[in-house]
Order: sequence, then structure tokens, then C-alpha cells
Amino acid sequence: MSCKRQLGDSENVKKIKKRNKREEIAKLSPLIEDEDVKRGVKEAWSQQASYSHGGLELNCYPFPHCIIRNFIQSDSFTENLKRELLELNFHEKSNDLYKFKQSDDLKKRKETHITGLRAAIFGQFRTWMGEVLGVDLEPTVDISCAKYQYTDVLLCHDDELEGRRVAFILYLVPSWEISDGGTLDLFSTDGNFQPDNVVKSLVPSWNTLVLFEVSPTSFHQVAEVLSEDKCRLSLSGWFHGPSLERPPRHIEPPLLRSPHLPRDETLLLEWLNPLYLDAEYQAQVQEEFEDSSEIQLKNFLKEEKFKELNEALRLAENKWTKCGPPNKRCYETALLESSPECVSACWELLRSEAFFLLLSNFTGLRLHYLSPSEEDCEEEVDEAQARETTGSPTEKLASKNTKGMHAYVCWVCDYNVLSLESIQTPSLSHIFTPVCVGELRRWTHGGYTLLHDGDASRAEYALDLLLPLGCSDWQPDFGGFTSYVANEEDEELLTVYPEENSLALVYRDKETLKFVKHINHRSSTLPIGDACMQTFFDFSFVYYE
Repeated sequence: MSCKRQLGDSENVKKIKKRNKREEIAKLSPLIEDEDVKRGVKEAWSQQASYSHGGLELNCYPFPHCIIRNFIQSDSFTENLKRELLELNFHEKSNDLYKFKQSDDLKKRKETHITGLRAAIFGQFRTWMGEVLGVDLEPTVDISCAKYQYTDVLLCHDDELEGRRVAFILYLVPSWEISDGGTLDLFSTDGNFQPDNVVKSLVPSWNTLVLFEVSPTSFHQVAEVLSEDKCRLSLSGWFHGPSLERPPRHIEPPLLRSPHLPRDETLLLEWLNPLYLDAEYQAQVQEEFEDSSEIQLKNFLKEEKFKELNEALRLAENKWTKCGPPNKRCYETALLESSPECVSACWELLRSEAFFLLLSNFTGLRLHYLSPSEEDCEEEVDEAQARETTGSPTEKLASKNTKGMHAYVCWVCDYNVLSLESIQTPSLSHIFTPVCVGELRRWTHGGYTLLHDGDASRAEYALDLLLPLGCSDWQPDFGGFTSYVANEEDEELLTVYPEENSLALVYRDKETLKFVKHINHRSSTLPIGDACMQTFFDFSFVYYE
């Protein structure tokens, strides 16, 4: 019997030694073991009050968050942990919300210091956190490593996902200043539980852990990293448990849609490159558009008009207003009542009846009552083919559109532009009201739009129009481009880059969403004398049949 016991003891010793080779013990801050500190944190958290003791600080504004400095006792442990993390494989992560590099989940990593820290967080620290909150946290904890380098960013979000209760971040950064960017920014919220303004910025520091409760108001972001030579390395994840009750999600009122303005072809003659008023060229544009559902029409405005418009947009007297909230968008829109005359005229152009009809000719969409319905098209193709051989010059010109788009339009051959006089008066069954919604936007460093809950459910068939100005030196790696993506997929379908005086038309269906990529710090480094040249503008319109 004694021999068997001795053998068993020997095997246990071997197992312990083997385990110790796989895992270094992570000794956490003594504050975690201090019962008085735990009671103080628990009481303050429950009362939404502040508390501090040594290197621990709890603050409940704008939402409960806690900072624990010197989270790991051993300097050598943290240095070796950092070394192991930097040797991991990192994957580039980039979409509407973020751009950074991330490791795979660390649950199954075998490195000794990663394993040791994981055991401490999953065990001792999870127990402490559950007692502070007074909830049973699940044993499963999400944890991964992130590297943020120059221009990397994680934009405004609340972290809410089924089961997430507490978020944590452990920083393993070099000496860091607020000028390096990469701060953890906390947002206040308005009466609709929507993020408002950044009210607190936490600067990353070595061996410091930040945690906060995931809630309907826990809006935060990782500010863009501005340092070109520092790496913002961190371990982050979530403790899971019963979610806090969430109020009904705020639904924004839709933007007001308007029918066309009663303006004739005079505006087209005044503003547009004559090439795009040529009937045969319009037919070519439509053929190309129908093949790909998108097209870019270069040098769209007359050169002198484009120059006048560009200069007018940079005048100091233009009034702009910030457009938010930051979990959905961040840019400025023009207050058109204060805009120069030429800006207002271009706005009228894009909303005019003549322009609606022109878009119909470019795309084949029914954006004017003179445009034929799908039911009419087959009939009109046959008629158009007959007119090509027997009709008058005007009828032959109109028949160039094989779908009959010009069947109800009389072309004024002297000017080679379309007139709004119809060949025949449409019956009441043909009358409908296409509408549009538009903005004149100003884009600078930090601008973006995000996909958000409800986009897919409210998606419609629509024609997007973008007309950029003031972007002659703009580079793709600045951001500011528009990405079209398939709903609930990572697949990028199309990218539209800002291009001077190039009209972009994109038709999207109910399964296609779009966003404008965050404009990063590189855009602020253009070698130019006038700071406002680091800004570009665009007319952004959406047309609905």
C-alpha cells in the first residue's frame, strides 16, 4: 500500500512540474484580495458613486468604469507576456467601424504567460468582478489581443451583444501621451440613449486594466492612433452574464423626401458638360450602367461652373452644422439658406425635373412620368426599331434607346438636349411621383458614416448620386471613400473613391448597404499652404422611383 501511495505522490509531482512548465502564475494586484477595497467598490458601484484606493479608481460618469493600475504584480511577467503576444499571428480587421490588427481568441493558446494570465482573469478576477456586481458571471470569457498602429481606430459603439456584461482592457503600451491618440473615449448620452459628446478620455498606460459595465449607455471609442512609431498593444474581452434591461431602441425619423423642382432644361445647358446632353452618348451610358448598376461620369460639370462652385464652397460665410450621432455618422452638412448663389443653383440642378429625366436616360430607371414602365418597354422596342428605318430624324434619334427611354421625349436637335415637352400626353396610369433626398456635405479628418441596426430592415431600391468637389489631391489611404457591402456579409461589392468633378451613380437593392470610411490622420499631412484644402465636399443624393 505504501509503495502505491509513494508512486501516486511521485506522479502528482510530475504533473505539477509539467503544468508549471506550461503556465506561469500571474499574481494580480493586492487590491483584488483586499476585502475592504472589494466592499468599497461594490457599494460605490451599486450607488453609482465614485471610489478610489491606491491604484484603483471607480467612476460612474458617464457610465460605470474602473481603472486598476499595476494590475499584474510582476514586471518580468508583464514583459514576457508582451513578448509572447507580439509573436502571435495578427489579422487585419477593417470595416465601417474599425481598423486594427487582432489575434485569434486566446482561450487555447499554450504560451506560459498567456496561459497564466488567462487563468487569473478567468478565475480570481472573474470571481472578484461577480462579487462586486452581485451577479453570477459565466466561466467562459472572451479574450484576444489587439494592435493599434498609426491611423488605426475603433469608432463609437456600445459593446452590447447578447450575454456581454463587463468589458475589460489590459494595456501593454510604451510611455504614452494624449498627443499619441489611441485614448479610450467615453461618451455622454442624450434623452434617447444616443451618444452625444466625448466627456472623458483615458490615456493608455503600461500594466493598467480598465473595465466597464456593458449597458445601453456604454458608448465609447478607441481614438485614432496618431503616433507613427508606437504600438498600442492590449488584451481585451468580455465577462458574460445576465444583460441589463434595455429601453426600446431609438428610431430616427426618416429624412424628408421631395419631388422634383419644376425647372426645365435651361439648367442643364448652363451647368453640364455638353457631352452628357448628347442623346447617343446617353444611350451608351445607360447600356454601361445596366451592365454593372454603377457608373462614373467624369468632367460632369462645365469646367468654369465647377471652378466657380469649388471656390464658393471654401468661402468663410458658408454655414455648416455637425451631423450625428457619432454611433451612426460624423460629418457636416451645409445650411443652404446661407450658401452662395452658385451653390444653391447646383442644388436646384440636382433636384430639377430636367435632371430627374436625364437620370432616367442615364440609368433606365423610372424617375420621371415621361419614362416608360416595364410593361411599356417591349412594345416600345418594336416601335423604336421601326422608327429607325422609317421615322423622321427626331424619331430616329429618340429610338437609339433600345428600352424606349426616349419614347416620350422630344429631343431639340439644335441644342442636342432634351425638352420636357412630350410627344404624347401620358395617361393617368403613367403618372407617379419619383422623389429624392439630398445633402451637401463637408468632409474633414475624423469624418465617417457607420452601418447600424435597422439599416437592413429599412433598405430600399434606390439610385445613389455622389458629386465630389475639392478632392484633387485626395489619396485612397486617407479614407473618405464610399463602400457598398452585402447585408450581413464581409464582402465588399463596390468602392467609390472621391474624384474631382466625377458624378458617381450607383443603383442598390434591398440587400446592399453603404458607408463612408473614416478619414484618417494622413489626410492632414497634405503638403499644401491652405489648411482648408485638407477638406473636400460632395453633393450626396438618393433618388427613388
